[in-house]
Amino acid sequence: MTQVIFATIIISLIIHCITIPVGQKFTSTKLTVPLPIQFDLICVTEAALHSLLGALTSETYDNPTQNLEREQALAKQFAEILHFTLRFDELKMTNPAIQNDFSYYRRTLSRMRINNTPTEGEKEVNNELANRISLFYADATPMLKTLSDGTTKFVSENKNLPIENTTDCLSTMASVCKVMLETPEYRSRFTSEETVSFCLRVMVGVIILYDYVHPVGAFSKSSKIDMKGCIKVLRDQPPNSVEGLLNALRYTTKHLNDESTNKTIKSMLQQQ
Repeated sequence: MTQVIFATIIISLIIHCITIPVGQKFTSTKLTVPLPIQFDLICVTEAALHSLLGALTSETYDNPTQNLEREQALAKQFAEILHFTLRFDELKMTNPAIQNDFSYYRRTLSRMRINNTPTEGEKEVNNELANRISLFYADATPMLKTLSDGTTKFVSENKNLPIENTTDCLSTMASVCKVMLETPEYRSRFTSEETVSFCLRVMVGVIILYDYVHPVGAFSKSSKIDMKGCIKVLRDQPPNSVEGLLNALRYTTKHLNDESTNKTIKSMLQQQ
């Protein structure tokens, strides 16, 4: 589980990198390290996701609840990655110029190569990596896409593992978060609003992953996630603190607009 430990350690570094004011990142090649670092570590995070899902969906225990109870440390690391994912994408959306700035950096590098200008001792980004970074940041919610694709890949590569092992793990985590947030007794134990935000992001994260890997998604009648309850929990929070999470459910899920989606659920999400 070395990848899991490493991914957890670097999460705060990535958040720090993306919160640096955009203008500081690309004024010289010396300040271009953050984006490549983010991209490399995001790849590590995806690998860690597979390791965590493998442990949390194994058939060692009788049901997903037992898995989560017996593997609480790993469940916490999985939750940390989900929290990071939603937070990263929120920050990315508040930095709309990030792609343009990276394009500016690439043009600057190109001119420096033509003029044989030294790059201040820093290792420049090669074209292949630059193309991958550009493609990554072109998505509105790049980390959610990375995790959704990664979870789908995990399921497809582990055909001997019942898909219910994965979906039940995700739905159980969504239920735990919802109950903690809506029950006054549990909610009163939260020591800060950041803990509330953590639970909200994890809840939304597992809903989105569930919607991608479950055959009919999170919004159908057969879904094991109480979507009405989860949306109500989000609606009960200050609007400015959850608008990004509601938008994630509106625009990054797979099955919301299916004909089988409960009209009440769709209406609850669409209302402003």
